[in-house]
Amino acid sequence: MPDYDFYQKGKRIVALERSENNQAVKLITQGYQKQVEEISATTKKSALTRLYDIRKDSRIDQHNFLAGAGTMPLIGIMTAIAAFLLRKKT
Repeated sequence: MPDYDFYQKGKRIVALERSENNQAVKLITQGYQKQVEEISATTKKSALTRLYDIRKDSRIDQHNFLAGAGTMPLIGIMTAIAAFLLRKKT
């Protein structure tokens, strides 16, 4: 399976086989930026599909992490308040 590199300009993403150096240089001169992801796939279409899936999973993981990071301090505060109130009653 060939390895693919990705180049992005705005929302447009182009997949190129790693051996397509001339085309990569053309894209860079047109303002495309090389992305950090590198994927092995059978076709350009499947490489792009995998890239979109990876990025989607990354966004979901980031959202879930931030949601958890936001609620954990709240749970800690509520626990501290409940412990304070229970100690005060006894």
